[in-house]
Amino acid sequence: MTEGETNRLPQNSAQPMAPAADAVRSNLQSRSVVLVGLMGCGKSSVGKRLATRLGLPFVDADEEIVRAAGKSINEIFAEYGEAYFRDREQKVIARLLAAEQLVLATGGGAYMHPETRAGIREHGISIWLRAELPVLMKRVAKRDSRPLLKDGNPETVMRNLIAARYPTYAEADLTIESRDVPHDVIVNEILETLRSPLPLARQPRL
Repeated sequence: MTEGETNRLPQNSAQPMAPAADAVRSNLQSRSVVLVGLMGCGKSSVGKRLATRLGLPFVDADEEIVRAAGKSINEIFAEYGEAYFRDREQKVIARLLAAEQLVLATGGGAYMHPETRAGIREHGISIWLRAELPVLMKRVAKRDSRPLLKDGNPETVMRNLIAARYPTYAEADLTIESRDVPHDVIVNEILETLRSPLPLARQPRL
């Protein structure tokens, strides 16, 4: 698959709730739904289910970056550094948002990039999946593909990331509490929230 292709999730699993989906699609006015938040908050798991319910393609930005680079995120960080990764991330997210309406799960640091925030602001509705530290630690402990957790005590790293990033995540259009419940519970809450009046489309602000 080339860099210009998206990672579409087959829309043949759970059937969408038609009234909710129709109301949300009308409210979105062709804008994408962009999930932001720290690693472990559930962006990919929730995003896949949300996309199915809305009948939209789902894309994981990290997977797109890996596919385009032909390297894992850990390898990109090790070989080129975080600044290079963030630059690639910004370009990939901009391309995806300009191409079509979708549900997009972003990496934990993506929303910290001013240009990425501006692109999301222009083309999408951002949703912060906010999670408390115990929930995050329980989830990230199951995976070893988190480059920012490779050095130092993972819980200390996560506490520092919470302190540094949560004020910026709070700029997202909507906030949903991610907690230890079935993912479909969170999806239902997102759908209900997206049925309410949403912020008007905005021009980018750097």
